[in-house]
Formats: sequence, C-alpha cells, structure tokens
Amino acid sequence: MNSNPTPHRLPSPQSTSSKWWVMLGVGLGVLMFTLDTSIVNIALPTLIQVFQTTFATIQWVVLSYLLVITALVLGAARLGDMIGKKRLYLGGLIVFTISSLLCGLSPGVGWLIGFRALQGVGAVMISALGAALVAEVFPGSERGRALGIIGAVVSLGIALGPTVGGFLIGWFDWRMIFFVNIPIGIFASFVVARNIPQSQYKAVQQRFDWFGLVVMAIALTAFALGMTHGQDAGGFGNPITLGLLGLAFIGLLIFLWQESRIASPLLDLSLFQNRPFSLSLLTAILVFIVIAGSIFILPFFLELVLKYSTSHVGLLLAVSPVLGGIVAPLSGNLSDHFGTRTISLMGLVLMIIGCLSISTFSAEITDLDYILRVAPFGIGLGMFQSPNNSAILGSVPPERLGIASGLLSLTRTLGQTTGVPLLGAIFAGMVLMQSASAMVTDAPPDALVFGVQSTFRIAAVLLAIAAFIMFILWRSQSRN
Repeated sequence: MNSNPTPHRLPSPQSTSSKWWVMLGVGLGVLMFTLDTSIVNIALPTLIQVFQTTFATIQWVVLSYLLVITALVLGAARLGDMIGKKRLYLGGLIVFTISSLLCGLSPGVGWLIGFRALQGVGAVMISALGAALVAEVFPGSERGRALGIIGAVVSLGIALGPTVGGFLIGWFDWRMIFFVNIPIGIFASFVVARNIPQSQYKAVQQRFDWFGLVVMAIALTAFALGMTHGQDAGGFGNPITLGLLGLAFIGLLIFLWQESRIASPLLDLSLFQNRPFSLSLLTAILVFIVIAGSIFILPFFLELVLKYSTSHVGLLLAVSPVLGGIVAPLSGNLSDHFGTRTISLMGLVLMIIGCLSISTFSAEITDLDYILRVAPFGIGLGMFQSPNNSAILGSVPPERLGIASGLLSLTRTLGQTTGVPLLGAIFAGMVLMQSASAMVTDAPPDALVFGVQSTFRIAAVLLAIAAFIMFILWRSQSRN
C-alpha cells in the first residue's frame, strides 16, 4: 500500500445554478449544526423535569455532543481529503438526521445522551467539511463572497437557536427541537447527493493515521473536560483539573511526535510553515475566545443588573449575531476585491471598539444604548470572519482543503472551550473583588457592572493582539 499523499483533482468548474445548489445543500447542513449547538441549551430546564434528573446529569446532553465534535474534527477532515468530501459530508447529514429522530424518541436521559453523541458524529463531518466544499466548488475570485454566505448562515443559526427552541417547546414539545431537523436533513441530503461533484482521486489509497486520531482525540477531550471542570470544584488548582490538562499537554506532545515521523500524517505539520496560514488560525482562536466569553457573560448583566426576562435577554443577545450575519456576505464580497487582510483588519478594529463600548455599560442603560454599544462588535465579527476563513482556505493546496477546514472548525471549538472558563474566571474574580458575597449571582449590581467593564477591557486587549498579528499579515500582503 502506498503511503505517500495522493493529490486530488478538483471537480470541474460548476455552472452558476449548480454551484448555488451546492451552497444551498451545504448551507442547510451548517444551519442544522449551528442551530443544534445552541437550541438544546434552552431545553435543559424542561429536560430536567421531564426525565426527573439532575443538572449535573443533564449537562451531558450538551457535553456529549460537543466532546465528540472536538475529539473527531481532525480525523473527519483528514478522511474528507482521502476518500472525498462529498461522500463524508453526505454521510454526516444522514447520520445527523437519523440521530435527530432517535434523540426525539429517547425514552430516558441516558438514551438521549447516547444519541446526542451519535448526533455529534454527524455534526463533526458537517462542521469539518462544509467550508472546504464551498471553497472547492466556487472559484478563488468568488471564495470570499461564498464563505461570507456560510458565515451568515452560522450567525443565523446562533441567533435563532434560543428563539426557535423556545417557540418549539412552548407550542409543541421538547422532542420537536430534534424532529425539526428531519425534513431539513432529508432535503439537504438530496440536494448534496444530486449537485455536489465527487472529488477525483486515484485508486491507490493512503494510510489513515489511527494512532494519531486516538491520541489527538484523548488530548482534545482531556482539554475540553479540564477547562469545563476548572470552572467549579475548586477551580483550576483542583487535582482532577490539573491532571486532565496535564494529560492534554502530554497527548499533544505525543501527537506532534507521531505526526512528524510518519509518511501520511493526520495533520501535515508542514502546513504550519505557511506563516499566513498559521497566524490566521491564531487570530481566529483569539477572536473565538472573546466571542465565547462575551456570550457567557452578557446574560448575567442583562438578567441580574437590568432584571430583564429570559425572552427579553434572548432578543438582545441576538443583536450581535444578526448584525454579523448581515455583514458577513458583504465583507466576503469586499474581500474578493480589496484583499482578505484589509477587511479582516477593519473587522478586528470594529470589534475592539465594540468591546470598549461594552465596557461602558452601566445599570441605567436602555435597550437602544445596549444595541448601539454591541453593534460595532457584531459588525466587526461579520467583517473579520469570512475574509479570514477565505485567507486560510486560499493559502493551502487543494488536496489539503479538508484538513484546513477542519482546523477552522477546531479553532471555534478551542476558542469556546477556552473562552468561557478564561473570561468567566476573570469576570467572577472582578465581581467578587467588589462584593462581600461568595457567589456571583448574589453580588450587588455595581459589582456586576464592574466585572463586565473590566472583563471587556481585557477582551479588547486580546483582540488588539489579534489585530497586531493581522496588521503584520496585511503589511506582508501589501508588499506582495
């Protein structure tokens, strides 16, 4: 068996109508994936009552799904490069649709947790390969606009998740948040099967790095569990937390050693010798850390300081992703004409302005004050994400599009896994510093306001680091 990498031949250029059918099929899959990442959260209190279980147990309905995605994303991306992205993406849609049906039919919480893990197997194929399929079908001159549309779909899914979930539970039943995926999944599978071309590859197969997959899955799972466990049970000084993070670090070292010595690695480390590729991924991680942290912190301010209802909070939290979704296709189109780094840098500057604006929150702000302050953050995110994704996917050879798309997905996961405990810990520390209470939820409004203000100033510093990195890339692009 030949273990040397075998390059793909890209599909022939698609007709205008065909490539937009591809966009529809991929977009529906991405919408299902992003909706299901957030829609289940609003059902957790209902599920506790329905299954007569505890909060600690019901968390695994979310964790089982996220951990599978985190653990398998690089393996799914690599398989997509080896056996064909269409085949694996279509398989992901089918698995996701069937598992959605099974989740809705679950007779107990244990069954639901298991079926959510299976749903994660389908979701990881959708998450890892969606952007790669779009980048493969659309020509380079249109890649930014195409990825901008996918970025808009992601924002739409994030924004609609709590709203749609609340509507479905209120009017129907908790099972409907899973059943709603079935007609969408069937239609998306039909569109993908009919319109996405197969990547052509030689009959000689490559070896798949199963050892690397297992080691990386263990490392990523340990990291995710360690960061989650560090949020409670004694914090990050807890022996279990330190043990999990230590296992993650050792696993990473073993993985890098393995990948550097075999002919067909799961992750081609030579990709990181590409400076624009590596630095663009780093900026994406920093941005996702801030996004995850802000989504976690803002509800505390809206509910505990402004005393808003859950539905009111849900509508205000949708402002930023909706604005990002509106801007993303426009920024992608602009990046095709003016360069990815220019538009991404402008987006990061707007996000910094947004964080500094949020850091002026007070207990007296109105809804309009809130919208005006978060608007630069949402618009900036829409401007940054699509061009940066386009730059990442445009800087790798065609036969590595799958793994590049997988790494993009991994940056989101690592950002979420890191951002919530990191900025959450900073927020809690700042609040408790100003309060005699031992619990953030019992702290007075002025302490919570101080925590929000301080945390978003720190978030602005993280984004400033990302902007500096992007400025270096912009200067490099301008010279070329």
